[in-house]
Amino acid sequence: MSFRSIIQEMKGEIGGMSKKGFDGKWGHGSRSKFQSESSEFTVDGTHGPIEDAKQSCWANLPPELLRDVILRVEAAEETWPPRKHVIACAGVCRSWRVITKEVVKTPELSGKLTFPISLKQPGPRDNLVQCYIKRDRVAHTYRLYLGLAQALAENGKFLLAACRVRRPTYTDYVISLDAGDMSKGSGTYIGKLRSNFLGTKFTVYDAQPPHAGAIVKKSRSSRLVGLKQVSPRVPAGNYTVAHISYELNVLGARGPRRMLCVMDGIPASAVEPGGVAPTQTEFLLNSIDSFSSYHLPRSKSTQSESSFSAPLSSRSDAKDSHLVLKNKAPRWHEQLQCWCLNFRGRVTVASVKNFQLVAAPENTQMAHDHDKVLLQFGKVAKDSFTMDYRYPLSAFQAFAICLSSFDTKIACE
Repeated sequence: MSFRSIIQEMKGEIGGMSKKGFDGKWGHGSRSKFQSESSEFTVDGTHGPIEDAKQSCWANLPPELLRDVILRVEAAEETWPPRKHVIACAGVCRSWRVITKEVVKTPELSGKLTFPISLKQPGPRDNLVQCYIKRDRVAHTYRLYLGLAQALAENGKFLLAACRVRRPTYTDYVISLDAGDMSKGSGTYIGKLRSNFLGTKFTVYDAQPPHAGAIVKKSRSSRLVGLKQVSPRVPAGNYTVAHISYELNVLGARGPRRMLCVMDGIPASAVEPGGVAPTQTEFLLNSIDSFSSYHLPRSKSTQSESSFSAPLSSRSDAKDSHLVLKNKAPRWHEQLQCWCLNFRGRVTVASVKNFQLVAAPENTQMAHDHDKVLLQFGKVAKDSFTMDYRYPLSAFQAFAICLSSFDTKIACE
């Protein structure tokens, strides 16, 4: 019997629950409902809907044989959509899920996005993960897809969605695992991006503690959770992940946009050889104070709001402890009479939104790492953009940074 036949038989034994749980949607459990475009993704195994399901005969396989089966399935199904069979293995029962989570490596080591938690983990060190973003101007939504081919196509793997919510003095971009439910009270809400009135300063917030020692910012939603007025499964925290600043540039007098990102949860040493960035291994749905799923030593206290509001030149204290990213300066092309960057064919349309982020020189001691692109974003069609990222950034962090480029900037252009 082939491995694919085994997977199909397992799905049949699970029955109707597989259509609502592991074989159906990308979420945190059977309570989440998602659109068909995310039909191949599922939970990361932390809280599955089949805990109470009747154990099948596959649960009684010897651990040695079970591990060999999962290893072969994982090795054979390297890319999406066939990689959904690896997810199906995690949905059989607890023993299958535990071994599958042990076999499937993080994106840093494998370069693959398998479980939803992979979106919160740093990307590979040696290559860029190629994604693209689709913008819906009418609905004010943005959807992130994993590119399955070099050319952009409609069959990319859905990863994240964001919705723009304008307020009188600021703008929020709510980020969710579900394109159909992007409310902050949903179990699929994972974070947000908030801008100031001018659109020159942004703060990225994570709904879960992104690293050991993360400090939650008090908000109305967290107070409601503390008073048990909403479900305890609702993410209660606003944990600061990054600060993004765009230099004032009225009428474009200073040339292209200039941006600076201070990554609160990533130490500056992460870009050095052997450096380590925080890696979350599971969604913490029951206790926001538990940091057992992080393998980075406790970091220094996160940057305060007052330091975020300070000018860029006065952030020397932040640069000593946190990773600082800045946009790579473009060069002036005499023949084309425009500013140019080498996106290696990934960007085809000139736009003020295009950028490449590299580590600031003070963050790395190696000269050749100064030009190593960690995140690039650019336009390829009217409402289509590419987004490529690598270690130490995660898909969630990269997506949030790119969303800041969409926001209207009165004082920057």
